[in-house]
Amino acid sequence: MIHTIEWKDSGVVMLDQRLLPRQEVYRTYSRYQEVAEAIRTMVIRGAPAIGVAAAMGIALGVKNSPVDSIEDLDAAFAIICDTLAGTRPTAVNLFWAIERMKSVYARTREKGVDAIRQALITESLAMHRQDIESNMEMGRLGQELIPANARILTHCNAGALATAGYGTALGVIRAAVNAGKQVQVFADETRPFLQGSRLTAWELNKDGIPVTIITDNMAGHFMKKGEIDCVIVGADRIAANGDVANKIGTYSVAVLAKENRIPFWVAAPVSTIDPKIPDGSFIKIEERDPDEVRKIQGIPITQDEAVVENPAFDVTPHRYVSAIITDRGIARPPFTESIRALLL
Repeated sequence: MIHTIEWKDSGVVMLDQRLLPRQEVYRTYSRYQEVAEAIRTMVIRGAPAIGVAAAMGIALGVKNSPVDSIEDLDAAFAIICDTLAGTRPTAVNLFWAIERMKSVYARTREKGVDAIRQALITESLAMHRQDIESNMEMGRLGQELIPANARILTHCNAGALATAGYGTALGVIRAAVNAGKQVQVFADETRPFLQGSRLTAWELNKDGIPVTIITDNMAGHFMKKGEIDCVIVGADRIAANGDVANKIGTYSVAVLAKENRIPFWVAAPVSTIDPKIPDGSFIKIEERDPDEVRKIQGIPITQDEAVVENPAFDVTPHRYVSAIITDRGIARPPFTESIRALLL
């Protein structure tokens, strides 16, 4: 199993995804501010992984806080949570994890500082374990949709690297392979951060699952030729009506899939569903550094002064989504009703 993130006595250990696939470097972060910066700079990325990282960052911050009174810890805890919450705005798992840690803090507050510290560490470890378990359940449920000898297109990276382990979209693919199905994966390279060509292909090659890298603007070509049987992607936030925020370019893939009568599936845990927002227009889209577009791995590919827009995500309207695979079941249209049923 790929160890995306781990808790150790020395701190929070993460595989630095910025360096893959050329280098496998694990970094240890001993301060919560470092964990926040690792999330912000995409040392770790993917909605479920970000949630686990935020929980561990909070636990680390409280563990290392020098205060010894509840009142002082209250103030420190608020700052720690605000720091983690300010890292990336789109992935709802980040805020779900922070709220979960706040609930643990509130329940444990009367027991004292030491009890709070231990409870937060225990909760972050539970979230890590539960994420892997939910991914495996998603895989078990979702692999039933994958036909034998399927040619599958995926966009970005929704694998072990985007989670605590196993993966969401790639978890479904892994489960299909484990069930004896033959698959061929096409991985969009996913500009500008190249999560598909750098990360998805790396993961699948490690597992011995056949993968072909294509540029983002090749997807329609292969669909029209009849070489794609289905599309499966992850998600960073899902609205109550089934609108899906995912890595930029997902919307284009979904439109192409609809045009070519190819099923378009989304795999995400129920923690990625945000029932508080009615549709995707309420999802805040993160804008990232223009230099991520101007450069590839630090090498300039445009004029230095080139004007750039760099939204990290887009929103796919629910009408393009064939099904949403979660750890509690598979939601199908009409999504307002099926999603509500999953959350009961």
